[in-house]
This record gives sequence, structure tokens and C-alpha cells, in this order.
Amino acid sequence: MFSTKERLKKRTGKNLVDRPAYLRLLVDEYKTSKSLEAKQQVLANLANFAYDPINYGWLRKLNVIRLFLEELSASDDKTVEFSIGGLCNLCLDFENKDIILETHGSLSAIKGCLTSDNPEIVTSSITLLIYLITPKSKAAIKSEDTLELMVAFSRNPNKRFSNLAHVFLADYCDPSEVSAAQLRVDEFTRQNEISSIPLP
Repeated sequence: MFSTKERLKKRTGKNLVDRPAYLRLLVDEYKTSKSLEAKQQVLANLANFAYDPINYGWLRKLNVIRLFLEELSASDDKTVEFSIGGLCNLCLDFENKDIILETHGSLSAIKGCLTSDNPEIVTSSITLLIYLITPKSKAAIKSEDTLELMVAFSRNPNKRFSNLAHVFLADYCDPSEVSAAQLRVDEFTRQNEISSIPLP
């Protein structure tokens, strides 16, 4: 992420010319394959390539960011896991971040992943939301339902959830916002505990 363009090219070596063609083959394979397992493998490969800044321009040209976003609503966990992981890998780049934020429905799709039963998806979703916070996107990301989820995650025994949620709440939220969300979560918990008591 912090390498110069010249150093990145030097590190890439002789395969620099082949990489755009290979990435295109991966995207084509994803679009044409009928096998779920093969599609998942392609997404995993694309997510790995998304970790390397030398690939950002090619991934943008191939619309891989939008591909990842579209697959956040997939019915199988692995597809969602690789897609949200790929977005995490490339979203620190300002241009990539803008594409994510400007794509209609992207924040809703990412937030929807917060309620997944797959801990890898949840961890990546919290991380991605943190990375996507800008002065312009802050209000949309810090919606009441998201703050309530972050409060709940901050109390979760899963340390990855709680640590990330504490970062979100401490670094990007006003204390008054956090207190209000805590009260709503406490009230919801209290009501559910009461309603779960069997009537005589």
C-alpha cells in the first residue's frame, strides 16, 4: 500500500504483462462457470489479488469491485466471505473506496453482512465499515441500527468482534451517540428477557 509505483513494478517482475490477462481470465471464468465450487475458488483468488496495490487499476477496469459488491447478497457463506474479504483488501485505496461508496446499495449490503452467522464475514464487515468512514460517508455508516449492533458486538465474548466494535465506537462516534445506542440495546435486551418469561 505504501510502496512507490516504481518499486511495485520492480517487485512484480517479468509477469507484469501477464497479470492483466490472467485477471481477465479469472473474471471470465467466474461469469461463465456453472460450478459453485469453481466460482468460490475464483473469488478467493480475486480477493488475494485485491491485496496487492499493483493490481488495483486492473481490478477496477474489470469491475471486480462491483462484482464483490454484487456477491454480498449471495446465498452461500463462502461467496460472501471471499467477496467481503476482497473489498477489505482493496478499500484503503481512495479510488477504490469512492467506487464502493458511490455504488448504489453498497452500504446496505455491507451492513447486511453484520448479522451473518459466519464470524469471518462479520469481522470483515466491521473492518470494512471502519475503513469506509469518511467525513462524507460517516453519517450514513453510523445509522442507529449500526450503532446498536456495534454496542452489542462490543459486549460479545468474541474478542475480534469486541475489539473492532470498540475501535468503531471510540474513534468514530460521539460519546452521546454511544450512550444513546447503549440505552436502546439495554432496553431491547430487558424487553426480550421479560417477554421470554413464561406466563403462569
